[in-house]
Amino acid sequence: MSPANVAQESLKTTLCFSIEDKVGALEDCLAAIKATDISLTRIESRPSRTKDWDYDFFVDFDAVDTKQVNRVVEELRAHTKTVQVIGAENTADRFFFCCVDSVVWFPRKLTDLDTFADKVLEMGEELSSDHPGAQDPVYRARRMDITRIAKTYRTGMPIPAVDYTEEENQTWGKVYRQLTDLYKTHACREHQYVFPLLEQNCGYSDNGIPQLETISRFLKDCTGFTLRPVMGLLSSRDFLNSFAFRVFYSTQYIRHGSKPFYTPEPDCCHELLGHVPLLADPDFADFCQEIGLASLGATDADIERLATIFWFTVEFGLCRQDGQLKAYGAGLLSSFGELEYALSDKPELRPFDPAKTAIQKYPITEFQPVYFVAESFKDAQEKVRDFAANSMNRPFSVRYNALTQTIEVLDNKDKVLRFARSIRDDMKTLTSVLEQLG
Repeated sequence: MSPANVAQESLKTTLCFSIEDKVGALEDCLAAIKATDISLTRIESRPSRTKDWDYDFFVDFDAVDTKQVNRVVEELRAHTKTVQVIGAENTADRFFFCCVDSVVWFPRKLTDLDTFADKVLEMGEELSSDHPGAQDPVYRARRMDITRIAKTYRTGMPIPAVDYTEEENQTWGKVYRQLTDLYKTHACREHQYVFPLLEQNCGYSDNGIPQLETISRFLKDCTGFTLRPVMGLLSSRDFLNSFAFRVFYSTQYIRHGSKPFYTPEPDCCHELLGHVPLLADPDFADFCQEIGLASLGATDADIERLATIFWFTVEFGLCRQDGQLKAYGAGLLSSFGELEYALSDKPELRPFDPAKTAIQKYPITEFQPVYFVAESFKDAQEKVRDFAANSMNRPFSVRYNALTQTIEVLDNKDKVLRFARSIRDDMKTLTSVLEQLG
């Protein structure tokens, strides 16, 4: 797309500014914004996280171009203590720009994920020409019905159930039986531990496809993760951002019945058999969230590196347990052929090192020639955290506040001190518990 065309697209922008608690302060700010011909799409206020009794305001608007964003910032500087562009994004073609005090837009609260509802890159209700169901009008219509659930879903809603057909349940059963036989020898111990619990609590069996809402409630109780329906493939940025909130985007449709052991895209077999079991493991859930937190506000180059790390871990990761090689990646645990191949002597195995893993090239339509082996999920989490702190071009750190389900940006001394106080209180509780245990 040419620069001229880019300039014509609206830029979804979020500003954060702090004002003193005095009469007329907010009115002055709103008047300054109005003077720039901006119409706000959202405004929210929060108690300031500084030591002063100030208020933080978050406003969203669609700007014409970067000049208009910068003009709003300059107008607000005269009426605020601080003003920052949290992010700006061209919603049409994912064109990101940087301006003064700006980082790439990222979700700050759980409901911000609603903006991803229909922003899929491919598949979903539209199929590529080489998809097994591309020429099947009944299958295509069925896909469209199912993806409509994801398109209309919003945060806080129960996930609508899908009344799966006999053919869809039969396809699931074929995949289920073949993979579960292999899990006993090839899957990591965490996957093997959780799987019977899914059968007991979530209706996992070869008789039919379980429902996302039931599984989501189970995961919430285990690790705080929840599922959210998705129409198709999201961008790497949007997909990884959701992990910061412990949200996993899951498809509800299933592969075409003519080829039950092949799919060119993620489907419910991949999501529910490959991803879900490990999202119920606390250490693995922490690892996934670490990647998600690292992705917030990251540059395009860093998103590409994080997506590659995700590919070689969460999708195609191996680990050693009791001296044996085991699979924990969902791409392996949902593919009978590659699961056998990955644990054979055919591929090359390398120790997991985020800096090296992040630049490794990989194919997407054939078995991987290289796999990375993690010592443990906790070790992998620490390595990703160090990678984010020392190798990424991001001028701030973030933390997830589980109480408010929001992202806190640690970009000044007051916020860091507040965070330190919360850690201190937790340490007091820990010390008390240890003393009681003797």
